[in-house]
Amino acid sequence: MKWHQTRQTLLAENVANAETPDYRGRDLKKFTFADHVNQLQGAGIKTSTTNSGHISVDGQGTPDFGARRLNSFEITPEGNRVVLEDEMMKVASNQMEYQTATTLYTRSIRLLRTALGK
Repeated sequence: MKWHQTRQTLLAENVANAETPDYRGRDLKKFTFADHVNQLQGAGIKTSTTNSGHISVDGQGTPDFGARRLNSFEITPEGNRVVLEDEMMKVASNQMEYQTATTLYTRSIRLLRTALGK
């Protein structure tokens, strides 16, 4: 979800600067499960237990999603490389993916509450 939030910020910047001369849009590289695992391993996650039945995970990595410049072949007369139609399609896609993730998390929590009898 943080990846989608960060991407939404970059896409909003692209749209806001659509008429800025010589502006080149940015986007994030696709975030995969392997990227997430690599982040967690690099963060030095340690587990500690106070009871044999309890496990806590300590430490969180700072997300580095790798913002990169877009290679756009279409250039406006101002020298701008942002195509509004493409950016709006990315914004809509990002919103749908974020809503999907939110729905999955909500349903998972509801399922856990049901399993706990609450």
